[in-house]
Amino acid sequence: MDNQIIFIRVANFRDTIYAEEIKSETENSAIARGSGIAKRSIESIIEKMVCGKAVIAVTNHGEWVGFSYFETWEEGKFVSNSGLIVSPKFRNSGVAKSIKQKIFKLSHRLYPNAKIFSITSGAAIMHMNAQLGFLPVTFAEITHDERFWKGCESCVNYDILERKKKRNCLCTAMLFDPENIIEIPLYSTEKNNHFNQKTQFKSLQNEF
Repeated sequence: MDNQIIFIRVANFRDTIYAEEIKSETENSAIARGSGIAKRSIESIIEKMVCGKAVIAVTNHGEWVGFSYFETWEEGKFVSNSGLIVSPKFRNSGVAKSIKQKIFKLSHRLYPNAKIFSITSGAAIMHMNAQLGFLPVTFAEITHDERFWKGCESCVNYDILERKKKRNCLCTAMLFDPENIIEIPLYSTEKNNHFNQKTQFKSLQNEF
């Protein structure tokens, strides 16, 4: 990663070249952690990029670094932040936090009145959510849209979700409710100036 710059920006159709790598790394990461992350199809990843519903991180040399996306539910009443994945080469560098902040800010800018939620079994994601003002909630407090829960069918823990009648699972639901937040907390700019001494990042495109 010597002397590289990482650009974090809203994805577009030109980034579809990274879809296969994102899909593969998402699956490999889930297997390695033994977690229940749902599979992402190449088609769904491309759709999020083309529709402006994704954030991507790439180096100045065109190397893929990380990715995340959002989806809307119940006619924009809810927005989910999902699919955060970072290439193994760039993990433990701070880039995940920057991607998380960017997708959250994009979601909130486009849907300022929506409740933004995330379900995860990862402690690191929970910590990042908490820093942004998310609070743990029951599954009853997030979307009831069946399309969302259908996306969990590829998860290795889906049988647990079914047995629990979608009331709970191994994942924790966290919710950002704009009505309860006076000011959106943001990560310290100072902490995010560099991923390490030789790798800088720049947050591009619509500085919302």
